[in-house]
Amino acid sequence: MKKLTPQSEWIARANRVLPAGGFGNFDPGIIIARGQGSRVWDEDGKEYVDYLIGSGPMLLGHGHPEVMEAVFEQLPNGMTFFANNTKGIELAEAVVEAVPCCEQVRFVTSGGEADMYAIRLARAYTGRDKILKFEGGYHGMSAEAQMSLAPTQRVNFPQAVPDSAGIPQSVADKMLISPFNDLAAVEALLAEHSDVAAIIVEPLQRIIPAEPGYLQGLRSLCDRHQVLLIFDEIVTGFRLAYGGAQERYGVTPDICTLGKIIGGGFPLAALGASAEIMQHFDKSIVGADNWLMQLGTLSGNPVAAAAGLKTMEVLRQDGSYDRLRAIGKALQQMQSDALAEVGVAHQICGDDTLYDIYFTDTPCRDFRSAKHDVPQLNETYNAVLRAHGIFKSPGKLYPSLAITEEDLEQSKKAFLAAAAAVQDI
Repeated sequence: MKKLTPQSEWIARANRVLPAGGFGNFDPGIIIARGQGSRVWDEDGKEYVDYLIGSGPMLLGHGHPEVMEAVFEQLPNGMTFFANNTKGIELAEAVVEAVPCCEQVRFVTSGGEADMYAIRLARAYTGRDKILKFEGGYHGMSAEAQMSLAPTQRVNFPQAVPDSAGIPQSVADKMLISPFNDLAAVEALLAEHSDVAAIIVEPLQRIIPAEPGYLQGLRSLCDRHQVLLIFDEIVTGFRLAYGGAQERYGVTPDICTLGKIIGGGFPLAALGASAEIMQHFDKSIVGADNWLMQLGTLSGNPVAAAAGLKTMEVLRQDGSYDRLRAIGKALQQMQSDALAEVGVAHQICGDDTLYDIYFTDTPCRDFRSAKHDVPQLNETYNAVLRAHGIFKSPGKLYPSLAITEEDLEQSKKAFLAAAAAVQDI
C-alpha cells in the first residue's frame, strides 16, 4: 500500500469531516502549511509564489514585519471585547479620511456581511424593495447576492436566477438583473421599475473593467431616478488606489462596502456612507420602525483593526501603488508574450492590480462574453503553473507588494511552460 504523504494524509482527514473535503473556498487538493512574504508552502513542503494571497487581503505579503509588530503589541491588551475600542475607532477614522463616500462606517466581519447590510441599508433609507445587480457580479453569500452570480442557463433580462438551493422565489421577485457595461439596459429597467432602492455593482466586476463613462453613467441614472448607488469595493478598496475605485475612476457612490485589505489578513469588513444614510443604524434618530439592527461578536475587534491600520499606513508610503502596478504590468506582459509566441488567442482582462487571462479573441465586457473558447486551455494552463510553483486561482491573479525579482523570474519560466502546454490543444 502506498504510504501517504503529510499532505495526502491531511486531505484524507479533511474528507472525513468537511463537506466536499474543504472549506468551500479553494481547491481542497492542496493544504497550505505556512506563508512568508511572497511565498506559501504546502504540507509536503512544496514552495509556491503566491498570487492568490488569501483571495486578496495579503497585499503586503505574508507576515509583514510592521503588521506583525502591531498585532503582537495589541494581543496582550485583549483580542476582542464586543465593545468600542480605540483601534477600531482609529481604523474608522482612517477609512473615512481615505474613502470619498464615507462620512461614517460600521464594521462587520466579512465582505458578504457588509454587502448584505448595504442592501438592507438602501432599502431602509429609500423605503423601496427592489435591487438591481449585474449578471456575474459577486456580492457575497446572501440570498440577494446569490442571484445570477454564475447562471448556467441563459434567461431573458431582468429575470433573476438563483445560484444556490434554499432561496425562496420571493427573493428573486425583488431582484432585477442587467448585463454589465450596458447603460441602455439599466436606463430601461429604471424607467420601468419605480421601486428600485439601489444598484449594487463591483466597479471592476470580478476582473471585467467598466468601459469608459459607464460608472459615471450609472451615477447619473441613479441621481435621475433617486436610486442609491452601491459600490462593492471589497476587492477594489485600497487595491486599485488608496481611495479605491472611487479615487481611481472619479465616481462617488452613495454607499460602499470594504473588506479584505482593511483587516490586514484578519476577519474585518465595513460599509460606509454619508451620515444621513448611516443614521439608520441609530435608533435614537430614526426611531424603531426605521432602525437597521446590526451587531456582530467580532465586529471591529482590536487585533484586526490594528493589522488593518498598519497595512493602510504602509500603503500610504510614496510609490506603493506605482510599484504594485509595475509588478502587475510586468506579469501581464510576460504572459501575453509567452502566449503570443506560440500563437494562442487570449485576452488580458482586468486591472494591473488584479487580472487574469481569457483564452479567446473576443473582447470581454460582461458575464456572457468573458469566457474561454476552449475551457480545457485554462485548466491545462493553470495546472502547469501550479506544477511550476505558481499558486493562483483558476480565474484571478493578485499581484502583491511582496513580489521580488526572483519571483518574477520564476513566474516567467512558468508562464513559458504553461504557454507551450496549451499550444496544441
